[in-house]
Amino acid sequence: MANYKKYTVIGGSGFVGTNLCKKFDKNGIAFEIIDIKESKQFPEKTKIVDIRDYLSLYESISGDLVINLAAVHRDDISNKDEYYSTNVDGAQNIVKVCEEKEISKIIFTSSVAVYGFTTKSESESGKTIPFNHYGKSKLMAEEIFVNWQKKLKEHSLIIIRPTVIFGEGNRGNVYNLFNQIYRKRFFMIGSGKNKKSMAYIENVSSFIASCISNKTNFGLYNYVDEPDINMNELVLIARKVLFGKESIGLRLPYFLGILFGLFADLISKIFSINLSISSIRIKKFCKSTTFKSDDVYRLSFKPPYSLKDGIERTLHSEFINPDPCREIFYTE
Repeated sequence: MANYKKYTVIGGSGFVGTNLCKKFDKNGIAFEIIDIKESKQFPEKTKIVDIRDYLSLYESISGDLVINLAAVHRDDISNKDEYYSTNVDGAQNIVKVCEEKEISKIIFTSSVAVYGFTTKSESESGKTIPFNHYGKSKLMAEEIFVNWQKKLKEHSLIIIRPTVIFGEGNRGNVYNLFNQIYRKRFFMIGSGKNKKSMAYIENVSSFIASCISNKTNFGLYNYVDEPDINMNELVLIARKVLFGKESIGLRLPYFLGILFGLFADLISKIFSINLSISSIRIKKFCKSTTFKSDDVYRLSFKPPYSLKDGIERTLHSEFINPDPCREIFYTE
């Protein structure tokens, strides 16, 4: 993977970082993890550092390639300043360290959240109009890295915007959907023809690794496992794997689903409780959210697994043959 002696993986203790570092370890590549928490997989490789602390970051980075995966991303953060202090100020500290230590390549994982609400399948040339603090802070971080590369034109910057990532050990929205199906608490709302862009963790980490040998000075890539599938297809795959059934199961018309969500909103407000269902979540569930990549490099990448393979592997690993010792990551 290119002629770098040692990789610095900032945020390497998280879901994506752990999977990426497993690839490096398997291939005998030297790497270090910079994170605010110790990696359970690679504690001996971890340096406990807060990227908001410039001096500690400077003293800790010893690689000649930086992969930045660190971010505050959960949507339940009460102090919104945390998004900016970590995602933006942290980026500023990283480029400062890279400049002073003459590190010539940065790979930064951003997010499709920078596009905000979209009614079409956005490619890399789409307008960036983030609507939440996470998306706004990610876009601001991108600008910091871009300015670093423009200042030092011979240096290399790769920005990757993944869509929602799922896979073994992840406890995000995709897992929550599968869990509802597994527990037979799921019912389809609406036609189910809406599509959701998804990315399987093994494919995402493989793509990040492939970018190490990408010789371009600047690359910007959406990461999506294509082709997208609609909700009917996703639920059919899950029910076939979990129960051997080739049917959607119970389906409610959209208007009834919204009424059910509004009733849940009322219950939540009256009793001050958080329910797993709401009118907003139902609207999001029934909305298409898709992205694509128009870049030749991204399109030439061959992911090791199809999207269907990734879904089936995740279902088997989580529900058919679960590993009680698997590390769990809460990402949403």
